[in-house]
Amino acid sequence: MKVGGQHFRTIWLHPANERIVQLIDQRFLPHRFVIEEVSTVTQMANAIREMHVRGAGLIGASAGYGMYLATIEAAGSPAVAGFDQRLVDAAAELRVTRPTAVNLTWAIERQLTSIAKGETAQDKIDLALRTARQIAAEDEEHCRMIGQHGLKLIEEVARRKNGKPVNILTHCNAGWLAFVDYGSALAPVYAAHDRGLPVHVWVDETRPRSQGSKLTAWELGQHGVPHTIIADSAGGHLMQRGAVDLVIVGSDRTTCTGDVANKIGTYLKALAAQDNKIPFYVALPSSSFDWTIRDGSEIPIEERGAEEIKRADGWRDGQMLEVSVAPESSPAANYGFDVTPRRLVTGLITERGVCKADEKSILELFSEHAS
Repeated sequence: MKVGGQHFRTIWLHPANERIVQLIDQRFLPHRFVIEEVSTVTQMANAIREMHVRGAGLIGASAGYGMYLATIEAAGSPAVAGFDQRLVDAAAELRVTRPTAVNLTWAIERQLTSIAKGETAQDKIDLALRTARQIAAEDEEHCRMIGQHGLKLIEEVARRKNGKPVNILTHCNAGWLAFVDYGSALAPVYAAHDRGLPVHVWVDETRPRSQGSKLTAWELGQHGVPHTIIADSAGGHLMQRGAVDLVIVGSDRTTCTGDVANKIGTYLKALAAQDNKIPFYVALPSSSFDWTIRDGSEIPIEERGAEEIKRADGWRDGQMLEVSVAPESSPAANYGFDVTPRRLVTGLITERGVCKADEKSILELFSEHAS
């Protein structure tokens, strides 16, 4: 995707020093475009935990690069045992940063398997670098393909509407900022817009961190896609009045049977969509499937700090300000995700195609996981 006409991924290696990872620090968007440089595992863990980077695919790619940085740090250990222990410690440090996104553990395990094949420290560094690049490249390509498969769904609606805009409601940010490039839920929107189809996106603000109003609206604007920011509670109202043609959201973890964990509030949108007979699609790369969990109730739900609920930030006179919006003495519960049961999901849009949200259909696309 492009920022001010220039192409960016969300994460990449410093062009002059491959021991430094550069990333877009999303905390400052949409007001400032900040590139952060990361050179240690602890810095990468902090970037993931504090949401400098966020979104299923980008969390996975960041963890992949984090493990690469771990091999560089571990190379200072005098013995192989010391090297291996540093990797174990690094994996543990990264693993606890965001418990709901399955891409995190998936990337870490993939790196550990790859690194173990190296005999020398340099072998391990080279393998880790190669694997980190592969994880990022695959994420980009899978999201591009999600866009192509989802495009067909939008084309079907566009044909029925005879030139009128296709109104798509999304929740949180599952665009290119949540992945290495293209995005999941927004990839079909970008593909449709680039094809010349009239599309319009209803953008949930997505409290408490406002990833919709801050991030989704910003990247849609950068790409020239018509959109309107709405309060989280307005989606049902728009559906009742026929202003939504379909809903497309992302996923941080989907079970092998089709239950979907996504940003808190997604479940309510799915209920409203079902009540109004509006298709509800979930877009995700295969790296966001958890093949070990069969029921959504088993998915760990991240609980974040109460300050995200009780405070809000904004931009004024060239600086970021934080204000209190709730009584200081009142407690707050900040659940980061909820689970939408498969019965409410019309279909899953993956890099291999669109399928129903049930085990049989999922395994027909990903037969290698049938065992």
